[in-house]
Amino acid sequence: MKIISYNVNGIRAAMNKGFVSWLKSANPDVICLQEIKALQEQLDLDVFEAAGYTYHYWFSAQKKGYSGVAILSKIKPNHVEYGTGIASMDFEGRNLRADFDGFSVMSLYLPSGTNELRLDHKLEYMDMFQEYINNLKQEIPNLIICGDYNICHEEIDIHNPKGLSNVSGFLPVERQWIGNFINNGFIDSFRHLNKEPHNYTWWSYRANSRANNKGWRLDYAMITKPLQEKLKRAVILSDAVHSDHCPILIEIEN
Repeated sequence: MKIISYNVNGIRAAMNKGFVSWLKSANPDVICLQEIKALQEQLDLDVFEAAGYTYHYWFSAQKKGYSGVAILSKIKPNHVEYGTGIASMDFEGRNLRADFDGFSVMSLYLPSGTNELRLDHKLEYMDMFQEYINNLKQEIPNLIICGDYNICHEEIDIHNPKGLSNVSGFLPVERQWIGNFINNGFIDSFRHLNKEPHNYTWWSYRANSRANNKGWRLDYAMITKPLQEKLKRAVILSDAVHSDHCPILIEIEN
């Protein structure tokens, strides 16, 4: 089972840059998208179905052109859950879950903390999300949470750890949260299999950051511990250039 997660920074913009052709070539069984920035009715859904993704689910933000997540699948889910049921989390369209035989996949887009107000919202969101997941794991022990967490965990995950230590995305409180999240029953699939530095998933559009690999690893496929032995591969697909992020991929034996 091949699963990809990709913050596309606008699905319509990504499609104009060849996203659908890339998707056909990458050929995942399931792809989780974040920051789609579109309503379902604004998209030509036939192109996804023609690419083999008969089953596609979209959870947009109430604000047009903002946030939003999606899951495209070649396999019909047993159930799809839109949001968390927590209104202050769901109005921005940040959580979408598809349940399959043997495991469930969530597309997650955690808020960024670009200013004091948004940072407060992000911290509140993270606390509520942790509690939500604690309960969900009791119901669904085999859980994969793919997406843009908007946090770098360790110094190895960011190109300039000392210079960026006071920037949201690498604040001590954020790093502590994601560390606690992992320690509470999850595995960072990429780091579980790859300990090498200089592996990032997001680069600023400024200062030629991507060409110089001055990046951040913000995107994760977190898997619950019961799935550890079924994890076969976890890689960063840095050659995909439809966004300021790049996709990540995991393969799970199912």
